[in-house]
Amino acid sequence: MKLAFIGIGNVGFSIANNLQKKGHEIIVAHDNPQSESVQKAIARNPNFSTQTVQSAVDAAEVVFLATPFKANQAILSNLNFNGQILVDCTNPVGPGISHGLNSELSGSEKVQVWAPDANVVKAYTIYGFENFADASFPKYNVRPVMLIAGDDAKAKTKVSAINDDMGFDTLDTGGLSQALHLEHMTLLWVKMVRAGGHHPNFVWAYLEK
Repeated sequence: MKLAFIGIGNVGFSIANNLQKKGHEIIVAHDNPQSESVQKAIARNPNFSTQTVQSAVDAAEVVFLATPFKANQAILSNLNFNGQILVDCTNPVGPGISHGLNSELSGSEKVQVWAPDANVVKAYTIYGFENFADASFPKYNVRPVMLIAGDDAKAKTKVSAINDDMGFDTLDTGGLSQALHLEHMTLLWVKMVRAGGHHPNFVWAYLEK
């Protein structure tokens, strides 16, 4: 698939690099291709291409949003998605690693408001970037689970296929409002690792009887 990334920092690069190695075409979406973040990403993986943000959105099958949450409104308000799938990899984080929207609404629902003509799917937030770079856990006979949420079934099917390429099983948690609970899982992981000193190389698994 042809995949565009708006935001190519730790999270965006880890996902993009993993997927490029699995055969996907990666477009770094940025209106300034000479920016430090773009140049750093291209240096690490010369197989990435660059396009302006709107051109990348138009060209891609799926768009990933991996920017700081506070930048989302300004970025999205100037873009046309025309029904494109937009994977929201961002999280609203407030003071003290709290929910940045006071747990009243998910960040993904705000993303949907700012990009009303996109099909938003929440994914790639419940772990740190270390586990997007490499999702393999060879000591176990199960794959880690990627929890997703969204209102469009076809969009979630396509994201599930990407998850499979990344090395994740998919658990569809329901509509986009469920993203609020996924964001709380993110805060749990961040508090344990970034604040609490737990090592980052752990994930959740989904086990059924």
